[in-house]
Amino acid sequence: MPTTSDPGPLARRSAESLLLPAVTLLLLLAGWVLAVRATGTKVFPHPMQVLDGMLELMRSGVLLRYAADSLLRVGLGFGLAVLVGLVLGMGMGLYPMVALALGPVVQFLRPISPLAWVPIAILFFGVGDKAAVALIFLAASLPLALHTTGAMATVPAIYLNAGRNFGLSPLRLFFRVLLPAAMPQLLVGLRIALWVSWQVVVAAEMIAVDSGLGYMIVDARNAGKRYDLVVAGMLLIGGIGLLLDTGIRKMESLRWVRWGFREE
Repeated sequence: MPTTSDPGPLARRSAESLLLPAVTLLLLLAGWVLAVRATGTKVFPHPMQVLDGMLELMRSGVLLRYAADSLLRVGLGFGLAVLVGLVLGMGMGLYPMVALALGPVVQFLRPISPLAWVPIAILFFGVGDKAAVALIFLAASLPLALHTTGAMATVPAIYLNAGRNFGLSPLRLFFRVLLPAAMPQLLVGLRIALWVSWQVVVAAEMIAVDSGLGYMIVDARNAGKRYDLVVAGMLLIGGIGLLLDTGIRKMESLRWVRWGFREE
C-alpha cells in the first residue's frame, strides 16, 4: 500500500513527461552550440543569434502578424477540409455504394503531392490567400476522408445493436453511439490533417503569397541571407505545430468521447 510520501505512478509519469523533454532540449541546444563553435561557421547562426533575431521580429511586429496570417489560412483550409472530409468519409464508411463510387477517386487523388497543385491553384485563384487555402483544403481533406472511412468500420456492431434496442433514433444513434465510438480513429485523422495543413501552408507561403511564416523564411534568406531569422522562423513553425497538435490531443479527455478509448 503506498504511503502518504509516495507520489504515486501518476505523479512520477507527470514529472517525467516534463523532465525528459527538458533534458533532451538542453542536450540539443548544447550540441548546437558545440557544433557552431567547433566548425567556426559564419553562416549557420548561434542560438543566441537566433534569439536576438526572434526578438527583433517581435519588436517590429512582423512575427505576430505573419504568424496570425499563417494560422488564419490554416484555420480556413483545415475547417473546410474537416467539413468535407468528415462528410465524405462517413458517407463512404456507412454506405457501400458511396464507397464504390467515390473511393477510387479519393485513392487516386490522395498520393498527388499538394505542391503539384500549386500551378492549378494559382491559375484558378491567383497569387494570394485563396490559393493557399485551396492547397490546404486539398491536402487535408483527402487523408481525413480515408481515416474517417476506416473509423466507421472500427465501431463494433454490438454498440449499434444496443443503441437500436434502447430505441434510439438514427440521428441520436449517430451522435450518441457511432460518433463517440469512432472518435479515437477520427482524432488520428484530424491530427494528420492538421499536421498536413500546417506543413502545406508554409510551403504555399513560399510560393503563392507574400505574407506568413513561410514567406518570412524565404524573405529572410533572400534579403541579406539572414539565417538567424530563417532558423527563428523554423523554430516558431515547430512550436506552433506542437501547440496545434497538443490542442487536438486534448480532445481525448472530453467526456463525450472518452468512452470510445477502450483499453487493450
